[in-house]
Amino acid sequence: MALYPEIEPYDHGMLDVGDGNRVYWETCGNPHGKPALVLHGGPGSRSDPWFRRLFNPDAYRVVLLDQRGCGRSTPPASAYETDMSVNTTDRLMADLELLRRHLGIERWLVWGVSWGSVLGLRYAQTHPGVVAELVLAGVATGSRAEVALMTKGLGQFFPEAFERFLAEVPEEERVGNLAAAYNRLIESPDPRVRARVARAWTDWETAVAAAPPRSVPRYEDPVFRMGFARTVTHYWGNDHFLGEGDEDGVVLRDAPLLKDIPGTLVQGSLDPGNLLGVVWRLHHAWPGSELIVVDDVGHSAGAPDMADALVAATDKYAGR
Repeated sequence: MALYPEIEPYDHGMLDVGDGNRVYWETCGNPHGKPALVLHGGPGSRSDPWFRRLFNPDAYRVVLLDQRGCGRSTPPASAYETDMSVNTTDRLMADLELLRRHLGIERWLVWGVSWGSVLGLRYAQTHPGVVAELVLAGVATGSRAEVALMTKGLGQFFPEAFERFLAEVPEEERVGNLAAAYNRLIESPDPRVRARVARAWTDWETAVAAAPPRSVPRYEDPVFRMGFARTVTHYWGNDHFLGEGDEDGVVLRDAPLLKDIPGTLVQGSLDPGNLLGVVWRLHHAWPGSELIVVDDVGHSAGAPDMADALVAATDKYAGR
C-alpha cells in the first residue's frame, strides 16, 4: 500500500498558548474531512511533511503541530534562555485543547509516534470525549522502566557506545537517573559543556538504533541537536511529568480508560522497547485495540512496511 501523494498545507499559523510560547500549526487535505491530529516524537523532535502522506487527503483534514520549543514553535528549546519549566505534559495537552478549539474541531483521530504515542495515550485517557480513534507507531508509555532500559539497560548490548555515553556523567551520578544527570549538564552555563553533552546524548540514541543505517542526519544540525537533547532529557529526567507512579507508569495503569476508543498499535519487531513487553501489555489492557507487529523493523515509522500498516490504519478509520 503506497503513501499518498505529497501535499501542502492550505492553512497554517502560530497559536499563542501562554507562558510566552507560540506553537506552530498547519492543516492540509480536505477542509471538510475527518479531523486527524499528528503528534511527533522526541520529546523534542518536530513535525515532518512525510506525516501528511499517511492520510487520504480527500478523506482527512490533517492537523500537524510543532510542540512547545520544537521546530517552528517559539521560543526554541535550543536557546539557553528558554524557560523549560513551562514545558510539561499537562501544558502540551492544554495546547492541544487550545488548538482544537481554535480550529473548531469537536473530535479528532490522534496519530502519534514514539513520544507522540505517550502524549496521545495520556491525552486520550484524560480527554476521552474529544479523541475518536488512536493510531500509534513505535509505541511507548513513558514509564521509568522504559527510560531505564534506554539509558542503562541497553548498555550491555552496546558496551563501547555505553562507555562513551557514561563518561560524560560524574561518577557519583552514574547510579541514578542518567537522563536527569544529562539534563543537569545540558543546563550548564558553559556553552561548551552544553554542546558536548548534547552530542553525546544523540550519539547514544544513534548507537542503540535497532537496525542500520545507524545515522540520523538531523542530529548533525547543532541547533536541532541542542533542542532535542535538552527537551528529551528534561522529560525523561522527570518521569515525563506524568505524576507519581510505579515502574510501569500511569499510562499503562490507566489503559482500561481507553475502552471506548478504538485504536491501532503498529510496532516494529526490532523496537528496543519490546524488551519490556510494554506494547503487548498495553494492547491486552486496552479493550478494542489492535496490535500489528512489523517484522525486521526497529523504532521507526518510516520503514516501508511500517508506513503501509499506518496507511491501512488511517484508511480503516476514515469512514467512522
